[in-house]
Amino acid sequence: MIPDDNRFESDHEQALPDDTPLPAGWEVGGPDPEDPGDVDQLATLLHNHEAGGRGWGSSGADEVLVEISEHGIKMRENLVIRDPEGSIRAWGSVHDRAAGRMMFIHIVDRDLTGSVADRCSTVLFDWAEAQARQVGEARGFDPQQIDTGAFADDERQHKWLENAGFNRVRTWWQMSRPVTPDEASLVPSPDSWENGGVVIRLVEREGSGMPDENDLRALHEVIEGAFTDHFNHREETFTEIVHRLLEDPGHRWDHWWLAEILDSGTPQPAGALVGSLSVSDDGPNGSYVDYIGVLSNARGRGVAKGLLRTIIADAAARGRNRVGLEVDADSPTGADGLYTSMGWETRYVTESWHKDIPVQ
Repeated sequence: MIPDDNRFESDHEQALPDDTPLPAGWEVGGPDPEDPGDVDQLATLLHNHEAGGRGWGSSGADEVLVEISEHGIKMRENLVIRDPEGSIRAWGSVHDRAAGRMMFIHIVDRDLTGSVADRCSTVLFDWAEAQARQVGEARGFDPQQIDTGAFADDERQHKWLENAGFNRVRTWWQMSRPVTPDEASLVPSPDSWENGGVVIRLVEREGSGMPDENDLRALHEVIEGAFTDHFNHREETFTEIVHRLLEDPGHRWDHWWLAEILDSGTPQPAGALVGSLSVSDDGPNGSYVDYIGVLSNARGRGVAKGLLRTIIADAAARGRNRVGLEVDADSPTGADGLYTSMGWETRYVTESWHKDIPVQ
């Protein structure tokens, strides 16, 4: 399930102006996913970026490889900036996420200050805008949106984004809920259970362990249908979304659930939850809700609550101590009310920043 070939410009010289503002001896290029030194340096950059923005870092080599490995770059391109000693001091990554939407990671070494840091930031933005024009032209979108993020308290990042012409457009609550062992009995079985004409079950898998394609397509249709009216939703094809979710280091097929309505006798997909493993370096692991969606004609029947109870029970049965998720702080759906009523609390806050890039 691999999407079309990379739509980005892989030649860094073609994607940057001739007069980059870097100091003498500094160079741009691509990271080497086969070089443990490059992977370690990027993992340190990412970890320190998180620690500087929210107070702690959690990402490591697995998250870096999502961006730079041969599998990851089917939909991505990367740029690194090295100092005269060859150390990586800044990193940009672009992701052809969906039609008209390009994600952008912008990281500058927290130890860099003043004009050198500002110059590195400028190079990353120049490169990202060139890549946006490239992917926008390839997909036939004009303008092409760049979608990047920042921690709510990261004033350093905010300054650079504002100076580069980005607008803060949305706030997101990153929520977590503790899980206790007794909650394994919240539902009869996380594998499959039924209540009031609604069945919640894991996606079926074949003898090889791979999931049933019909179930995956049903899950994709539910997610697309449930999120059509949500903020900045851009359609992802079946291949795109499955490929992207498989890249998650925490991906597990036995964390994907479908909810079906039995009113007509034939089960009709009505809800879906895609979960994943959330690894902890210093304690029990957790689970994470990557997606939860319910079709409009099934709302009010407890489908969302049933799906959430299922992943909580599953986490408890696996000996995990938490379930995390992200919620749109400005959503009119009132989803945050459901989450808080079920015990979720905001752990930290992130923001979306956008810029539309003319392609022609």
